[in-house]
Amino acid sequence: MDALDVPLPSDAIYGRCDTMLSDTLVQLRGDAFAIVDGRGVVVSWSPGAERLLGHTAAQARGLPGASLLLSQADAARIADLRPAEGSAFLGASVLRHRDGHAVGVVMWAHPFARDEAEQWLVQAESVEAVRRYELRQALLRGLFTESPFIIDVFDSRLRFLAQNHSRSRAPGFAESVIGHTMREVAPAGLLDMSALEERQRQVFASGKALIGTEVHGRDPREPDRDAVWSESILPLRSSSGEVVALAHMVFDVTEEARARERLDLVNAASARIGSRLDVLDTARELMDVVVPWFADYAYVNLLDPVFGGEEPVSGPVSETVSLRRAAEAMLPGEPVTMVVGTGEIDPFSTVPDSPTARALALGKPLLLTGQELNAELSTLDLRRAAEIRERGVHSWLVVPMHARGAVLGVVVFARFARAHPFEADDVLLAEEFVTRAGVCIDNASRYTRERATATALQRSLLPQRLPVLGGVETESRYLPATGQVVLGGAWFDVIPLSGARVALVVGDAGGRGLHAAVTMARLRTAVRTLAEQDFSPEELLTHLDGQVTRLRGEQPDGPGAAPSPTCLYAIFDPISQSCTLATAGHPLPALLTADGEAEAIEIPVGAPLGTGGIPFQCGELTLTDGDTLVLYTAGLSRPWGDSEDVRARLCTALSPQRPGPAPQISGWSGELGGLCDDVLRRLLPDRLQDDVALLLARIRALAPECHAARDLAAAPESVGQARAWVAQRLAAWGLEELAFTTELLVSELVTNAIRYGTPPVGLRLIRDRSLICEVSDGSSTSPHVRRALDTDEGGRGLFMVTQFAELWGTRYHTRGKTIWAEQPLALSTDTDDASSTTPTHRPGEGGTGTHGVGLGGG
Repeated sequence: MDALDVPLPSDAIYGRCDTMLSDTLVQLRGDAFAIVDGRGVVVSWSPGAERLLGHTAAQARGLPGASLLLSQADAARIADLRPAEGSAFLGASVLRHRDGHAVGVVMWAHPFARDEAEQWLVQAESVEAVRRYELRQALLRGLFTESPFIIDVFDSRLRFLAQNHSRSRAPGFAESVIGHTMREVAPAGLLDMSALEERQRQVFASGKALIGTEVHGRDPREPDRDAVWSESILPLRSSSGEVVALAHMVFDVTEEARARERLDLVNAASARIGSRLDVLDTARELMDVVVPWFADYAYVNLLDPVFGGEEPVSGPVSETVSLRRAAEAMLPGEPVTMVVGTGEIDPFSTVPDSPTARALALGKPLLLTGQELNAELSTLDLRRAAEIRERGVHSWLVVPMHARGAVLGVVVFARFARAHPFEADDVLLAEEFVTRAGVCIDNASRYTRERATATALQRSLLPQRLPVLGGVETESRYLPATGQVVLGGAWFDVIPLSGARVALVVGDAGGRGLHAAVTMARLRTAVRTLAEQDFSPEELLTHLDGQVTRLRGEQPDGPGAAPSPTCLYAIFDPISQSCTLATAGHPLPALLTADGEAEAIEIPVGAPLGTGGIPFQCGELTLTDGDTLVLYTAGLSRPWGDSEDVRARLCTALSPQRPGPAPQISGWSGELGGLCDDVLRRLLPDRLQDDVALLLARIRALAPECHAARDLAAAPESVGQARAWVAQRLAAWGLEELAFTTELLVSELVTNAIRYGTPPVGLRLIRDRSLICEVSDGSSTSPHVRRALDTDEGGRGLFMVTQFAELWGTRYHTRGKTIWAEQPLALSTDTDDASSTTPTHRPGEGGTGTHGVGLGGG
């Protein structure tokens, strides 16, 4: 084989072997050597040399040493050796194997005298052996002189046997540690020594290594901060397998632990901040995250628009802007003295050139520490500076809060209990907190604004206030859903009807959102329009069902179609004390009797509106003075599921809470509002899935002396008799000032009934919150108002009624009709003539009847 084909070792590697191996032969375990005489002839050959080059001792003895070298340069270097110069490192050479192939080696030559003749001991090692040795040396050097790991070796009595010189080793150890335990030489308080010794004994006993144990202790360089090490304890075994020592490998992972702690805080902020769409709750959640884990004291100040749920103002902020306190937090157990009440203006924010103003003007965090903090605050607010010095605050961080390019406020963080001030990484972490909180607070503010708008819209579609009536006392409650969709379809109404009667209505348009609210408004308008026609409950629901069917036909069907609306309509007559009810798929009402007993009302339940096919049925019950009807929407029952269970729970909520002869129900002796609140509190959960409407109506029967009726003969003289009877009744009621207009109204109405109607004819006067005059006859035709010509002899009667009555109209019975007119009991003081009051004409009170003329005179 040609010498040029032999891959020679790197000079960089073998150039360093001189310092490692030239001093002693025992550094390597190889035994390949030969003895040559002064002429360079082999005189002795070791077994190791035989294994290396293939020549036996007999074959090699007498061979010229140069014949074993492939390189002439190597032969020349060996020939130039002088014994007086001592041992020589020959470096890397290439020898010739007996079979001819090249063998890379490293050689040394050592002169010695034998039998007074000069001889050389030539030692050779293979390149691979040298490489392995150097790797072992590099490993030892890396572990014990250059490694970032702290390496200690302990014996079975937990005493130091050896340790490396790692630069990561904490200061404060004793100068000499060999022969001592860690407890004896380590700085005081460095770590839990009992726990360390327990881990060491565990490895000795089990023979299993403990890898990557995270150990917490005190950092000697920064006593106020914890240090974290990753510790591995390895068993060292003898040739027999017995554990004779322990090797500790410790690495300082404090920075990694602090980075992980910061990441945990960011994750906690992401998980905990913004759980509720409320500005103040979100600010408090931010405080819960940062104190005590990040700061010792912190507070949030917000601008007025944000605090009030308004749109924040974009652009630069005034230097003396007013900020209101939204939340603050202090270390547990610390007295709170630096406190501004929630919702109050922080006076420090209005000081020109304050840290808050500067941070807002710069649009980035402002960090003040030590003397800089005290000096700056002393020039702005002496009281605040004194408080900060007394508390020992040494680090003050102000972070502006932004969202969508607008300023929301500032968050201030302070440290006084921990000695370590805020660092650059802490500022970045604080910005993460504030940015997250800013987005959530902006969302909460927008949600508050949108919810307030939606709630205002919802309430504007409901009765703003219930009418004051003589026949019933009413009280209502409306609660929107708790979630983001505030608008719903629940509604209620109280509608005055003719004859001192009153209609009580509750309904649910079904679904949630704007569509449900619009549908509810349509239904309520339709019910009011139909109620003024004086339809019976089942007739009104029939007409309403047709309206809903037409409305649903205008909208596309689909999987997201809203549920069918429901409605309950009841009419109470305070004179007969009867109540007629009909329901279209709506929950049945409950009754709280005058003696305090709660019971469910059983009436036929019709299909929901818009489904059609089944006629609605009407139920009737007689009420006594003091009874209370409880009408509600499905939102009150939805949390409980079963309608029977709901009615049982409702009756329980309405029942007296303690025994006694008199009712003990909240709100019974005073306002019905207390009873409304009790029912809602006992039946509803904290969060509502749907909106809820509740209507309570306490019955007040009209006293017998407040109404009177008489039958009239279908003869002209009955008109005069009617006038006389009316004058007599008004005198008895002390209403003589209404005698003239009432006699005029009665005269016109009775004349019309006698002339155009059919018997029987009846007259009734009702004194309620107004004076009501009713004339009935057996005809189902209705007159209408027209303007008579100057040449007409009649046709002005109904026009006169419209001028003298506040309200008038017609309602129909099973057989016949009633024309009625109302007058206020107390006329306005600025009205000199009753004819100046223009009455309201309800639908159905005119139209194209069979009468071609107006009411005639009496």
